[in-house]
Amino acid sequence: MAGFIAQDHDEVMSEINMVPFIDVMLVLLVIFIITVPVMKHAVNVQLPRAANEKEVVQPQTLRLTVQADGSYWLDGQKLADDQLGTRLQAAAAQQPQPDLHIRGDRDVRYERVAQAMAAAQQAGLSKIGFVTEPPQRTP
Repeated sequence: MAGFIAQDHDEVMSEINMVPFIDVMLVLLVIFIITVPVMKHAVNVQLPRAANEKEVVQPQTLRLTVQADGSYWLDGQKLADDQLGTRLQAAAAQQPQPDLHIRGDRDVRYERVAQAMAAAQQAGLSKIGFVTEPPQRTP
């Protein structure tokens, strides 16, 4: 019998003993159950309500029209060539800076539109757009 008992102790144990792990988990569970209600105590304060909607300021739009004869119209008022630069500089100084929409007649020379764009760039306007008509659909 003595030989039989010695063989049992020499075998390698291939299973993990889960009892100590379960004991540790139960102790942690009890600790959390006790500490969570203690952490929930807070001072009740009536906080004020505030609206946080951002005010959207729409920039003004300047409409610069270049007619077929090469004349400039800014917001419906005819301008001389020397007045265009000063009016665009005054618009560029506004906050927020207005958008410039250029409408060029299809028969106007490109040179006149390019001069208007150069005057807007020199004045400091950064938002320049072109107004066009969509193509006509044929049924």
